[in-house]
Amino acid sequence: MNVRFDLDPSVTPALRDGICALWTDVSNADGAVGFVPPVTPDDVRPELLRHLAAMAEGRTRLLVGRDPDGRVAAAAFLTLNTHRLMRHWLWVYTVMVHPSLQGQGVGRELMAAVADAARSLDGIRGIRLTCRGGTGLSRFYASCGYKEVGRVPGAIKVADGDVRDDITMWQELA
Repeated sequence: MNVRFDLDPSVTPALRDGICALWTDVSNADGAVGFVPPVTPDDVRPELLRHLAAMAEGRTRLLVGRDPDGRVAAAAFLTLNTHRLMRHWLWVYTVMVHPSLQGQGVGRELMAAVADAARSLDGIRGIRLTCRGGTGLSRFYASCGYKEVGRVPGAIKVADGDVRDDITMWQELA
């Protein structure tokens, strides 16, 4: 699949709705992006609006991937640190690839685009993210050049009786 990635695209109603639909589809496919299925766009929209507000304040950047027809196929939010001792690295949140595209290399392309976007930002030397244990995501991120640097056992409660580790991953940018 040929996906084109753009950092800081104009946030139009179509883009906002496309990200909301992507987030909903990823969540309902059991993607670890902050929700537990089933969810609707109305469930996702408030969290998306928080991300968009952080973008408007200059704290967060959006990387979006679109398919050849211009539909939102992938996205990630890059959040800058405000603490003066941590401005040399950023967080990546809500990394998503549409379920119909998973297993086709789009996730690797997205993570490469995240690293390229981070390198384009003045002074950024590292990327940090967290992922939910029990999903295989830590292996995926490791295959993209991240290393596990921390783990909090049982920090994520997916459901009663289903708690997962919160895994912190790090990639040093060269």
